[in-house]
Amino acid sequence: MGSRLRVFLTPKQDKTLFNLRTADVPQKVKDRAEAIRLSAHGWYVEKIPSHFGWTAQTVREVLHR
Repeated sequence: MGSRLRVFLTPKQDKTLFNLRTADVPQKVKDRAEAIRLSAHGWYVEKIPSHFGWTAQTVREVLHR
C-alpha cells in the first residue's frame, strides 16, 4: 500500500468544487471535483474508489493533478 494521500482545501476552494457538481460541465469533471472534496473531508484513497467504481490508482491520479 502506498502512503496516505490527502488533499486540503480552503473554504473557498471547497465551495468552488461543490459548485462544479451542478455546473454545465462534463460528468468526468464533476466526478473529479467530488473525489477531491471527499479527500479533503477525510475519505482515504482506499474508500473513494468504491463510491465511483474507480480504481485506487485512478483516485491517486486525480488527486495528484
